[in-house]
Amino acid sequence: MGNMDGKTVEELSSTECHQWYKKFMTECPSGQLTLYEFKQFFGLKNLSPAANKYVEQMFETFDFNKDGYIDFMEYVAALSLVLKGKVDQKLRWYFKLYDVDGNGCIDRGELLNIFKAIRAINRCNETMSAEEFTNTVFDKIDINGDGELSLEEFMDGVQKDERLLDILTRSLDLTHIVRLIQNDGKNPLESEQEAEPA
Repeated sequence: MGNMDGKTVEELSSTECHQWYKKFMTECPSGQLTLYEFKQFFGLKNLSPAANKYVEQMFETFDFNKDGYIDFMEYVAALSLVLKGKVDQKLRWYFKLYDVDGNGCIDRGELLNIFKAIRAINRCNETMSAEEFTNTVFDKIDINGDGELSLEEFMDGVQKDERLLDILTRSLDLTHIVRLIQNDGKNPLESEQEAEPA
């Protein structure tokens, strides 16, 4: 992600936009992505209930106008934010994603469930378990000790702790999705394996 940070939607290259548009319209000729199509689009099959809940939550955060669909502009804005947004923009989005019930705070259960689901989907190789991560987050940044993180506590706490920021960023690294888009939906690792003689 490094040098991509800070780019806005307007700064995306025409090649990137063309690839994203081609993939979007191939998978979704109507121009409006439903939750079912969203799962198909990113190859998310046979999800556990927790992972499924996370995908639904992610879909809802990408559906900016709350009409039940993701159109191309929402899709580009969401991918641009996740892949190229500034740290504070990403943290606001992460917070919204973790705040499953939408009450403006993240509790331990929400963070733990979403983090487990993210790991299941992204297949992270972290040494810290989801439970340890959740406990660390609350131990370090729940300033008032009420068992909930406000947006302010979350933003301030994560930005002040390089390790937490790194774990969060890596767990929500969606560059593999960009690779799928650039390779017309084929996983580059699978393509390499198919090319190798058995």
